Amino acid sequence: MSKKKILITGGAGFIGSHVVRLFVNKYPETEIFNLDALTYAGNLTSLEDIADKPNYHFVKGDIVDSAFINALFEEHKFDGVIHLAAESHVDRSITDPMAFVQTNVIGTVNLLNAAKAVWKDEMDKHLFYHVSTDEVYGSLDDGGFFLETTSYDPQSPYSASKASSDHFVRAYRNTYGMRTVISNCSNNYGPNQFPEKLIPLCLNNIKHKKPLPVYGKGENVRDWLYVVDHARAIDQIYHEGRDGETYNIGGFNEWKNIDIVRLLCKVMDRKLGRAEGESEKLITFVTDRAGHDLRYAIDASKINQELGWEPSVTFEQGLEKTVDWYLENEAWLENVTSGEYTKYYEKQYVTA
Repeated sequence: MSKKKILITGGAGFIGSHVVRLFVNKYPETEIFNLDALTYAGNLTSLEDIADKPNYHFVKGDIVDSAFINALFEEHKFDGVIHLAAESHVDRSITDPMAFVQTNVIGTVNLLNAAKAVWKDEMDKHLFYHVSTDEVYGSLDDGGFFLETTSYDPQSPYSASKASSDHFVRAYRNTYGMRTVISNCSNNYGPNQFPEKLIPLCLNNIKHKKPLPVYGKGENVRDWLYVVDHARAIDQIYHEGRDGETYNIGGFNEWKNIDIVRLLCKVMDRKLGRAEGESEKLITFVTDRAGHDLRYAIDASKINQELGWEPSVTFEQGLEKTVDWYLENEAWLENVTSGEYTKYYEKQYVTA
């Protein structure tokens, strides 16, 4: 009997690498295929610890290339897909929205078409799991939470592209009978995250005593989840989630951006042996970005009640783990902070 095959797209990215590692180690009898285009945010050094595992296979390729995707599905006839590959940085979507349309919308439809063609006679035996974001719901005021039934109201080119891909996944289930699940997750943090995102950006800048750019007054609120816990949730949803359902994944853990930056400064000062308050002097308020949503907050009751999932660490515990990882993996960080990234960074953050 042949082994089952699962395709994980975007598996060299931040969240994807943690999902790939979990699946490769937890399911040694399942062939795990990691498909990644290795753009600026994809980094195979994040997976060096499992690179030689017999059930792990890396495939370099772009989901925008429909001929390549069709051939890949025809060759391997995957039993399931966990689709994480996406352009995901809001700032970049404002600068180049078409790149987000190509990858997040066209790329997702290419995967759906390839899966449909190969699975057409046995749709009930396969699963297409689409990993999305809480940003598709728009912005909340000071009250309430995003539910799975919350109406979509995307406010940026990034969230609009993800909302579109969500709709296509549901449409393929309704039109073609494809088994699908979707999850919408809050902000992730943890090891291996590219330093354009808030926490690793600040960690890197604190270490090098560079300014810490904070949009507006830092009042924007996000719900934060440790990436390992997100990978655990994806595992449970893939294996136990109900067909056609949506699951919100969150940490019940809301923080204002400025409070996170101040906490990071405090932790880093302690870890680096600096005087308390020294790194806070690096905080620099910069011009707020266009369409900056005020607050995101996930109600993760459904996945907790149906699948028994809950975060395994508090934010403070997860942040300690994250800081320790970045301090212990300086070579990884130096590798990704290339000259190209530095140019983008200087262009993106303009001091107010």
